[in-house]
Amino acid sequence: MKRRTFLQTGTLLLGSLWNEPMNWAQETFHSDATNHEATDAVVKIGLVTDLHYADKPTAGTRHYRETLDKFAAAAAEFQNAEIDLLVELGDLVDAADEIETEKQYVRRINRELSAVTKQRHYVLGNHCVHSLNKNEFLGEVEQLKSFYSFDAGGIHLVVLDACFRSDGQPYGRQNFQWTDANISNEQVEWLKADLQANSKPTIVFVHQRLDVHNAYGIKNAAAVRQILENAGNVSAVFQGHSHKNDHQQINGIDYVTLVAMVEGSGEANNGYSILTIHRDESMALTGFHQQASRMWQ
Repeated sequence: MKRRTFLQTGTLLLGSLWNEPMNWAQETFHSDATNHEATDAVVKIGLVTDLHYADKPTAGTRHYRETLDKFAAAAAEFQNAEIDLLVELGDLVDAADEIETEKQYVRRINRELSAVTKQRHYVLGNHCVHSLNKNEFLGEVEQLKSFYSFDAGGIHLVVLDACFRSDGQPYGRQNFQWTDANISNEQVEWLKADLQANSKPTIVFVHQRLDVHNAYGIKNAAAVRQILENAGNVSAVFQGHSHKNDHQQINGIDYVTLVAMVEGSGEANNGYSILTIHRDESMALTGFHQQASRMWQ
């Protein structure tokens, strides 16, 4: 089947579960992989995280206004590569003092993402609901739910929402501490049922991290990881939040943390990636600028 067939039906194809990835130097990765990608790629997914767009001055290492130019560079790469799907892994915008100002931030950056592809998915990050509530944010990006799954060809994709307090209340209107991130009880039960009903290889997307136990981690991460492990077919988790490259493999599942786009000034400090699945069942994460590249055989 052609890649465009998958695009038209809203589906992806992925082969068997992957092994431990090899880290390649970025220059070597691009020169060796370009022809391979061009000839046998089944699907290409653009990945970005922690854009923190806001029309406000730089604070420390976060250059909020530069996100528009940085994403424009990413968009050019995505369009040149003819990606089929775009996944934004949380913290699309930074905090604003006023609700309407926050909505303006979301509308502005969402225009740029929607110009790349209509097939896009937004993972909720804590900054997405600093001033807004979840329904307001989702309404602005035209997405119905904050956690959901869908089948796409030979793969099952799961979007999780860790923006819940320990007492089960959803984040919104500055009612939370960013270190108190949880997968809600309702979502835990939903996830169990969803994975039990699925026999396909599975990828999970989430903002806060499932592989650490520090301030950046989801408080009930161990319980969630156990659910993923029990399913027996979860291959990888892609996440953001801590603004740095990282990778861990825990009990056969790869946890890949992507670098934040907002960090640092100028083109050299940009960061985004293209996830390519090949016909031979290998998977490549082509990182640009500060984003590390990885490859699974």
